[in-house]
Amino acid sequence: MGASATDRRDSARARAAIDGAFEERPLSDPELIGELLELPLFSDESSMLIGAARRLSEQACEGLAEVHAQTSLNVGPCVRNCMFCSFAECNGVFSEQKELPLEGVIRQCRQFEAAGANAIYLMATGIYPFRRFIERAATVREQLKAQTVMIANCGDFGVDDARELRRVGFEGVYHAVRLGEGQTTDIPIERRLATFRACREAGLALGTCLEPVGPEHTTEELVEKLVITRDAQPAYSGSARRVPISGTPLGELGAVSEARMAHILAVVRVVLPLSIPGNCTHEPNALGAAAGANLLWAEMGANPRDTHEKTEEGRGMTVAQCRAVLSEGEWEVFGGPSAFYRA
Repeated sequence: MGASATDRRDSARARAAIDGAFEERPLSDPELIGELLELPLFSDESSMLIGAARRLSEQACEGLAEVHAQTSLNVGPCVRNCMFCSFAECNGVFSEQKELPLEGVIRQCRQFEAAGANAIYLMATGIYPFRRFIERAATVREQLKAQTVMIANCGDFGVDDARELRRVGFEGVYHAVRLGEGQTTDIPIERRLATFRACREAGLALGTCLEPVGPEHTTEELVEKLVITRDAQPAYSGSARRVPISGTPLGELGAVSEARMAHILAVVRVVLPLSIPGNCTHEPNALGAAAGANLLWAEMGANPRDTHEKTEEGRGMTVAQCRAVLSEGEWEVFGGPSAFYRA
């Protein structure tokens, strides 16, 4: 049987949207973004979308991918109760608060430097005291090379706090309005958006992502959060799936397949303007890299997707392993301080 008139129309709309991305025509129609997300996997249109996303990623970053690396300042139960997170008090994974020894944090950051990470992130749980974060981060900054790009991944903050992050040497932050925000977390969306604005006012580059994607998330919510990430004008966006934590309510819902995530990742890249160079995915996988993910993360210390206190003994990958994944996706990795955060 031949294609129906509806199928031909949908295919034509998908092709027009993809062509527009190459011609820097912003894709602003939420309905059309939803149609791209709902294209059947492995269809001609989905394959076309993924191929186009890869070419767009290469064009946006001049063919050079990056590996960023993260370690943590603390581990323990967090009353923000993001239900997808192993730190959430409601999930009962970690029972006591621990501040990780600073000499160990510095040692891990130097290991990341030596391995060639393009940026190094310091992470803390959402309830970690901001002044303590600043104090310890300043010490870490002093122990790293001057050219090393340092990124903060911490709780929400205001403009004055954002300026403090700049003062102690952070060039950017990772922050996200997460799927299910305000429902599967105890954090209002507006608080996240206020942090976005604080970053912009203080001159901090923002990295963000459409995450954590679970099987229950609707097209409408994916579109809503995707538009938020695009409009934040970040250094990178992308998409990452939720890693199920066994024995928790969200864990029982399972995970989205890597094939589905590659498709979602491709939609994100098509929706982003070419002025946004990065397109991330997590956890690292070659299918995502082949579909246009040009940013992956290595991890040590505590990890919100891991039940191990030291993720290097669990889910966390090394810089070398992330480079290998990108190589499997036919990427060349940039050598030097992150071009994404300095774009």
